[in-house]
Amino acid sequence: MVPLQGNTSEPPPSDSVFTKLERIAALAEQMPQTALRTLSHCLDRELLWHANRLVRPDAAVGVDGQTYEDFQEGLLARLDQLVDEAHQGTYRAPPVRRTYIPKGTGNETRPLGIPTVADKVLQRAVVMILESIYEQDFHEGSHGYRKKRSAHQALNMLRGWLNQKGGGFVLDVDVRKYFETIDHGHLREFLKRRVADGVLLRLIGKWLKAGVLEEGSLSYPAEGTPQGGVISPLLANIYLHYVLDMWFEGEVKPMLKGEAILIRFADDFVLGFTDESDSQLVHELLGPRFSAYGLTIHPEKTQRVRFERPSGGSTVGQKKPGTFDFLGFTLHWGRTRRGGWTVKTRTASSRIRRTITRIDDWCRKNRHGPVPEQRATLNRKLHGHYNYFGRPGNYYSLSRVYRGVLRAWKKWLTRRSRASRVSFTWSRFEQLESRHPLATPRIRVGVVRANP
Repeated sequence: MVPLQGNTSEPPPSDSVFTKLERIAALAEQMPQTALRTLSHCLDRELLWHANRLVRPDAAVGVDGQTYEDFQEGLLARLDQLVDEAHQGTYRAPPVRRTYIPKGTGNETRPLGIPTVADKVLQRAVVMILESIYEQDFHEGSHGYRKKRSAHQALNMLRGWLNQKGGGFVLDVDVRKYFETIDHGHLREFLKRRVADGVLLRLIGKWLKAGVLEEGSLSYPAEGTPQGGVISPLLANIYLHYVLDMWFEGEVKPMLKGEAILIRFADDFVLGFTDESDSQLVHELLGPRFSAYGLTIHPEKTQRVRFERPSGGSTVGQKKPGTFDFLGFTLHWGRTRRGGWTVKTRTASSRIRRTITRIDDWCRKNRHGPVPEQRATLNRKLHGHYNYFGRPGNYYSLSRVYRGVLRAWKKWLTRRSRASRVSFTWSRFEQLESRHPLATPRIRVGVVRANP
């Protein structure tokens, strides 16, 4: 192994690293039906060095308790050890530490697996190799967890198609517990269609079998990819690429009467049709198709929506067109400035409620903290919300969140003490807020955001 020159805080020569990845990408594009061998030669110290740079320094620690800063001590020796263990087959994937994050409304939660720093680095390096292959294979309508693609681009593609076709019939699909139910056997078979390198396949197999540590108890799931793992989103994308994307383009589209489109962001996807009977047919086919690969279409959350453009200048006497939610937005027909009809987006009501509820809960737990610190944290939360939902035409929804946060902050500041419950009026709160202002709604016109 060629030693790196200079201080470890400076990047090593990267030409060879990215040249290798580019060659893999070119080879994958030239041979779309071939499983590629000799990929693991890219898995070297230099690649892991770059992978290390992509790990979030402030991320939660794994089961070993090692922080990102700890991992940087003797970095090159650690990377060399990871490379050797990966190539020799002696690497042991450590268990992930399971925690839970809120999902949707109510008390529903989503499990999140937290790997160790070393595991994150190695996973990231493998992801960089696999992405070189699969970016040549993934379909245009697939947007989730891909470079230079975002949820906003998915929304824009869907809006563009619906506007061009004058609307149509939308099949809004929900997959029940997708990440937790991915079948390992089918996933391995899918991977072998494009990857024939034993080192990479062996590593992926170990990550799939890695244990889950929860409240001191260690378990070994027989299915699923732990959410939180660096490689998990890519594996999930690969799975649906074969189960859904290729099937829809290669087998379903040829049998349809009209035109159709599939827009997918990870496991969130919608299908648009110009013919109503096509939407009915695909709806009937989806269930058995997904069931064959261990997945379940949620019957209550999956719906067919008539989404045709309103005709004429007035909607009086017309059946109101339906709406549907996608990626946190509600898509609906609205007027342009010139009086025409166009597909617009507004924040889904459920997402507004979820945001305000979470911030209200944060205000409750932190009501005794210093006001400047509370304001700083609330503004970070608001800026994050505005950055994602600040699309043209969505100012009113942003304002609802802003007003809701104001009310929540005032409510819990009022309850800091018995005295404040009487004396902390809206007038006093407005004076305080003028000294410590919250971020006001902002529309980010023309800004393409990264994945949410």
